[in-house]
Parts: sequence; C-alpha cells; structure tokens
Amino acid sequence: MTTSLSGISSMATRQLLADLVGAFAQRTGQAVAIESVGGVDAAKRVASGEPFDLVVLASDAIDKLIASGQVLAGSRVDLVHSGVAVAVKAGAPRPALDNEAAVRAAVLAAPSLSYSTGPSGVALARLFERWGIAETIAPRIVQAPPGVPVGSLVARGEVALGFQQLSELIHLDGIDIVGPLPADIQITTTFSAGVCATSTQPEAVRAFLAYLASPDAAEAKCRQGMAPV
Repeated sequence: MTTSLSGISSMATRQLLADLVGAFAQRTGQAVAIESVGGVDAAKRVASGEPFDLVVLASDAIDKLIASGQVLAGSRVDLVHSGVAVAVKAGAPRPALDNEAAVRAAVLAAPSLSYSTGPSGVALARLFERWGIAETIAPRIVQAPPGVPVGSLVARGEVALGFQQLSELIHLDGIDIVGPLPADIQITTTFSAGVCATSTQPEAVRAFLAYLASPDAAEAKCRQGMAPV
C-alpha cells in the first residue's frame, strides 16, 4: 500500500491541483494531499523545514527554495502560465479594459481596489508606480490578507475593483469578471513544482510531477483559466 504524498501550494493553483490529484489517484492508486494557503505563507513554511513531499508556487519562489536547499536541485517542473483578470461586484458597471490607458482610468476612477500579496500584486504595485498614481490611490487600496481571495472582498462589496489570477476568480459567486488585463500590461505568472528536501518518497513525487506537466493535464489547466507550459 502506497503512502500518501503531502504537498503545499499557493491558492492560485488550489482548484487545479484538486482536479489533478483526483485524476492521478484514479490512474495510479497514489494518494496526494495538498494544502493550499497564501503563497508567502507556503514558501515560509517550506523554508522553515516543515516536512512536505512537494511544493507548488510561482517559479521564482521555487528557485529561491532550491537556492536555500529546501527544494531539491534539478527537481523544478514548470506547470502553467496564469494571467490576471479584473472583477467587479455582480451587476456593477463594468469599466473598459481595452488598453493600458483604459485600465489606468478605471483604477483612478475606482473608489476602492484590491490585489493579492503574491507575485501578481507585486507587479501591479510596480505598474501603478510607473503610471505615477501610486500615492494617489494608496488610501483606496484594500490589501487582501494572505490566502483570502480578492474576489471575496469584491463579492461582499468591500472593494469596487479587484485584480487577481483568473484561476482564483472564476469559481467565485457574487462577482462579474470584466476580463483579463490587456496584452500590453498583462501580468503572467509561471507556477512550478519541486520536490522538497524533506520528502522520503522523492521518486513517487517525481512521477506525480511528471503527470502534472504531461499533456493529460492540459484540459484541466485550461478549464481552470490557465495555460499549459
């Protein structure tokens, strides 16, 4: 009888991994249990030495864990590309997102806005700085706590305009997804997986990661608003 593999991931890949864990278990009999939390918290827990077999995070976070020895060198497997979308409360007016100027105008017009603490949020903050509006909108920014979907704040009416990975928005009730960011300012995050140094079953983990990266997983990735690597 195989021993279950344990893993941790950021929230962006939570639903995708749930789908693929089930399919892998049906195919191989190998159970995998993955806890999904805020990406910053997930990286900290792996960095602290908490025992996991695998970790799924943004590729740069995986690289940092490899550099510090918490993830095995050479084990990184790129899984998906994930873009940012914009959401409003269900039924609210939808701002234009046709181009960079339209998005800038929508941000300036919004009474409140929110974005994640993950890599997409960091990139958005840099974008607002480049636009020269960071100080103007700072009092209107509602920071979503790690692990709390921006879309849930939008659904409750706490935030007028929410920016987050499409994969984290598409299954939420109470919001309308206006659309993705336009191509010239789209923020794409590559999510990758790696074998944790604490794993006692590295070969079993590698087999699971190979499945996650295989063509057999592509349909699930598209269904969850992501693109296969």
